[in-house]
Amino acid sequence: MAYYPNTDDDRRDMLAAVGVTDFEELIKDIPREIRLKGDLNIPPAMSEYEVTKHVAALAGKNVNTQDAVSFLGAGAYDHFIPSAIGALLSRSEFYTAYTPYQAEVSQGTLQSIYEYQTMICRLTGMDVSNASLYDAGSGLAEAALMAVSHTGRKKIVAAHPIHPFYMRVVKTYVHGQGFEIVEIPARDGVADIDAAKRAVDENTAALLVQQPSFFGTLSDVFALGEIAHAKGALYVVDAAPISLGLLAPPGEYGADVVVGEGQALGIPQSLGGPFLGIFAVREALIRRLPGRLAGVTVDAEGKKGYVLTLQTREQQIRREKATSNICTNEGLMMLASTIYMSLMGKSGVREVAEQSGAKAHYLAEQISKVPGFAVKYKQPFFNEFLVSTPVPANELIKAGLKKKILAGVDVETSYPSEKGLLVAVTEKRTRTELDEYVDLLKTFSR
Repeated sequence: MAYYPNTDDDRRDMLAAVGVTDFEELIKDIPREIRLKGDLNIPPAMSEYEVTKHVAALAGKNVNTQDAVSFLGAGAYDHFIPSAIGALLSRSEFYTAYTPYQAEVSQGTLQSIYEYQTMICRLTGMDVSNASLYDAGSGLAEAALMAVSHTGRKKIVAAHPIHPFYMRVVKTYVHGQGFEIVEIPARDGVADIDAAKRAVDENTAALLVQQPSFFGTLSDVFALGEIAHAKGALYVVDAAPISLGLLAPPGEYGADVVVGEGQALGIPQSLGGPFLGIFAVREALIRRLPGRLAGVTVDAEGKKGYVLTLQTREQQIRREKATSNICTNEGLMMLASTIYMSLMGKSGVREVAEQSGAKAHYLAEQISKVPGFAVKYKQPFFNEFLVSTPVPANELIKAGLKKKILAGVDVETSYPSEKGLLVAVTEKRTRTELDEYVDLLKTFSR
């Protein structure tokens, strides 16, 4: 039988409340040519048991990294996740916690935020971290907005290769605000230093850079920082957190703002989310920092306590004058990363980085020996690289699925100016898996 959540009387009362006589009058401004014609063609209802079977069958079509060997990257990586993370996250006091404004009942949440902030600062070499944002894309966009607010300038320069999805978020955030976004094409797979010098001027609020880049390559981030600062612009670096186990932290090469995708820090890939946006700044920018910020203090009895601090930056205090009216912290994901970093420690993160980098370079070397295949850019890289292929990358991906190998990302699908297979390697990959991957490619050699 049909089910309507509102009675006829309910609908009449609601229509009257908004000042119309019937539903047709309510939607009169919607052109008839774009209205739904006919019914929704919804299939017959199913019982709970039938729905459960149906949904399970749909879920069974997914390929996950427990059943397949993953070489996927492009912002989401198949790193090992200690079982303690899931066990702790599933505790009800963490799993259902939300807003920690009442410090007296939120000490555990506030302490975990404070510990997270501390570890992110140590990882990035920055002075202050917020409690996290949604993901790297929103982090990069918030950094652009903050740079404009801080400098009073309205030009943003982005030195590619930057993840195209992140740039879409930046453009969405600044749309309609009169900002100018200048995108510098990559040269030989890395940021073009000469083009950056020409693009960054006295009207530039920020220079955006990704390290490692979307192609996995490593740009001259020291030189790029000097270019930004020479013109008084903020230097914004999107850094992969695991790479910082090996690479110089952005704080060492002059970054004013560091953003990044925290998924690699103990968060499942989960078909694309929820993820974690890292956001850290130099102390001079703390008043413009978007999002929550946890601090530590002592009470009248000298006991340590945790609180949200500098809240006059936030929307619940100043509304239209807030540093951001959109961003919030991904509390549960932040906690996952906090547990991960606590368990791994400095030496553990370094070990993950070393293994990921070494195995990636081994695989790149072996791929280069296969006729028809080559690492496209002869630039230094961390754990990800772009491969030129003798057949369309999508053909390799389909062939890999048959052997339960997630062969990589067809880069052209998100970065149309490029062709090839973007391959990522993590510490989870074994020598046998790497060699089997090369054997797969050999079946396409030319």
